Amino acid sequence: MGKYTVRVATGDSLLTDSPNLLQLWLVDEHGEAAATGVGKGERGLRGQFEIDVPLHLGRLLMVKLRKHNALLSLDWFCKWISAQGPGTQGEAFFPCYRWVQGHGILCLPEGTARTVSDDPQNLFKKYREQELEERRKVYRWGSWKDGLILPIAGNRDEQFLEDKDLDFNVSLAKGLKDLAIKGTLDFTNCVKRLEDFKKIFPRGKTALAEQVCDSWKNDTFFGYQFLNGANPMLLRRSSRLPARLVLPPGMEDLKTQLEKELQAGSLFEVDFSLLDGVKPNVIIFKQQYVAAPLVMLKLQPDGGLLPMVIQLQPPRHGCPPSLLFLPSDPPMAWLLAKTWVQSSDFQLRQLQSHLLRGHLIAEVIAVTTMRSLPSLHPIYKVVSTGSGGHVDILRRAMACLTYHSLCPPHDLDDRGLLDVKSSLYGQDAIRLWGIISRYVEGMVGLFYKSDQAVRDDLELQAWCREMTETGLQRAQDRGFPISLESWTQLCHFVTMCIFTCTGQHPSNHLGQLDWYSWIPNGPCTMWKPPPMDSLPDLHQARMQKTFTKFLGRRPSQSSLYSGLRAPRAVLRQFREELAATDKEIEVRNAALDLPCEYLRPSVVENSVTI
Repeated sequence: MGKYTVRVATGDSLLTDSPNLLQLWLVDEHGEAAATGVGKGERGLRGQFEIDVPLHLGRLLMVKLRKHNALLSLDWFCKWISAQGPGTQGEAFFPCYRWVQGHGILCLPEGTARTVSDDPQNLFKKYREQELEERRKVYRWGSWKDGLILPIAGNRDEQFLEDKDLDFNVSLAKGLKDLAIKGTLDFTNCVKRLEDFKKIFPRGKTALAEQVCDSWKNDTFFGYQFLNGANPMLLRRSSRLPARLVLPPGMEDLKTQLEKELQAGSLFEVDFSLLDGVKPNVIIFKQQYVAAPLVMLKLQPDGGLLPMVIQLQPPRHGCPPSLLFLPSDPPMAWLLAKTWVQSSDFQLRQLQSHLLRGHLIAEVIAVTTMRSLPSLHPIYKVVSTGSGGHVDILRRAMACLTYHSLCPPHDLDDRGLLDVKSSLYGQDAIRLWGIISRYVEGMVGLFYKSDQAVRDDLELQAWCREMTETGLQRAQDRGFPISLESWTQLCHFVTMCIFTCTGQHPSNHLGQLDWYSWIPNGPCTMWKPPPMDSLPDLHQARMQKTFTKFLGRRPSQSSLYSGLRAPRAVLRQFREELAATDKEIEVRNAALDLPCEYLRPSVVENSVTI
């Protein structure tokens, strides 16, 4: 017998509260005791209740929770429950961070992370098995297109909270309203000169968007974008002259220059061959076009990157040699070639860098975690943080996706960018990866003391195997592991998961409004085949501007929902390193004409949101 103090925390967002009465059961290793009518789930409230328990309870293992339905039954978002009383040795914490729906009983285990080996008496064995069985009924792998990673149907526990959902929908509705009103008039206006695109240049533009509008024709500015722009994922140092770059007679001087830069290690390339042969869409009864260009660039001593030659399409057998464009060509011809490149870059940024690497891979990680790791598992607690031409591109991008490409230290090394000081994206990605890696090592070290402990964790091994074989569609041939054999390998894999769901997304998402508000710098479509002058009309440009503004906005920070009460030293070091890096990037950017802040910790969300 004894008196317990129970605290119940409700979500702070809109519509997370409920007027329904709650019922609790406190469960120890021998039995359970009921406590009825403990209160209501009111928004932002951390209600505290005194409960007399008729039984003597030992160490609390679990809380059972039920929301009583009356005439009106509303879903309730519970953050956590705590209990303190005889035998608890302080306050016992039971994380929830989910919606309580219907009238079923929800079981919340005490928040201490445990592997199976940490539970020799099998006190939580039945709970772990039941939780995974129920989750696998909810989180089912679906099917979309052959050759693509598997999607999953939504579940309210993983949807936006109401205030974020309201902000999302209101912003979208406003953008669509403006498009409907102003876009109709665009049909009567033709684009006769580049300045006509200023008619739709957004009033809420960023300072960097202004610079893009003023400087987009500049060759140095063009090259800079491959280092630190909206899509810094394609640039790589050349190890040889590309086979597709066939130089016709009369271009011996260019070949000599290219070979000189190659020998000096200062020759770089951006190859869009992934787009070769893709069938573009038909929009408003007009066939669209896309090029598959190759750009060769040279790195200057001051860190600038200058284009040397542009080839818009790969050579084809039996066809005339592909046209090559040079900086010495007439200014409008050279500018048009660069515009075709930027249009192709827009396509790969949206589909390969943003959708595939930023969203679909994160979805696989999240779904596999929900299906394979019970909420008690330490890795669950560390990782969990809150058809047409595009399908063809995604298939090709998926076939090229490797484990190394999702890990910045390997990816930047493979692309020859580790020692390029003007790659601000590379510097910031390495910093953020290192901070996350040290945090993961600190946390994983608390639960796995040896490589054997990693190998013996069957839940952990099932998680890794399902992610690679099922979610990523047998990606072991591209370097993804199907088992975790050591402590070091586990830390690296978990770091990849966290970086993919946090830093990877903003590095390709946040720059949209900056770099694509000025349409000629990244047209979403081209209306004539290359190399013709074929920028979109004002209606299509306004559609691009509307959705770029909507998708490129910076959403409010997500709440961090983690059931793991990290040791203070590990968490303090993690936060201190993030704050120090954020300040260093802020100071660096203050001295730059073109600041790069997409991987500043203060703007990186703790999960993928949009």
